[in-house]
Amino acid sequence: MEVLPYKDRTEGKKEQVAGMFDNISKKYDLLNRVLSMGIDVYWRKVAVNILKKRSPKTILDIATGTGDFALQAFRGAKPDKIIGADISAGMLEVGRQKVAKAGLSEKIEMRLGDSENLEFEDESFDAVIVAFGVRNFENLEKGLAEMRRVLKPGGQVIIIEFSQPASFPFKQIYNFYFKHILPVIGKMVSKDNSAYTYLPESVNAFPYGQNFLDILDGVGYSKGVCKSLTFGICSIYTADK
Repeated sequence: MEVLPYKDRTEGKKEQVAGMFDNISKKYDLLNRVLSMGIDVYWRKVAVNILKKRSPKTILDIATGTGDFALQAFRGAKPDKIIGADISAGMLEVGRQKVAKAGLSEKIEMRLGDSENLEFEDESFDAVIVAFGVRNFENLEKGLAEMRRVLKPGGQVIIIEFSQPASFPFKQIYNFYFKHILPVIGKMVSKDNSAYTYLPESVNAFPYGQNFLDILDGVGYSKGVCKSLTFGICSIYTADK
């Protein structure tokens, strides 16, 4: 069953996700820091440490949002160029302001784009990265295949995504927070009634762990690895073209 942000609307998932992120764009960074207690910064740092081992010169950041992963990737891996793509114009505008403030507008370019229909030529990037974006794809396999298409041979994909802890009592604490506390805080701050209800629903529906590695393998990636972080709340997936 497809999980949608706004169950009373007729638009497809892609349009609803874009609208949702437009709605919450100005509060998104604040909510990320508060709701994750800052751990999301650490998760991206771990991913960047993996990324920089290959010294990629060109990087595509899918679902770049407000550019946090792009900025961390640039500072850590020091590529020649990063292009961040997102379907939310509101999120990209916040991201452009952050990139400009960091003095990196020449190095990090933010573009409006659909991850399932990328405008780039085949084999354009040394690495493709995504933080908390693939579960929002309307067609997961199509989005992953597009990411692989624009990767150079031997290029690496790095995906950070929420997963679900399995051990007691952390599983129970996490589930209570995610389902009952997070949506209330998110609604109060963002003024969007659905965005932070959609978050736990989309995480619950996402095929994490080995199931996701099997999907990566099915669309043609090789050497897939899943690294679990923070008691299983988050996973980092790496794979090669």
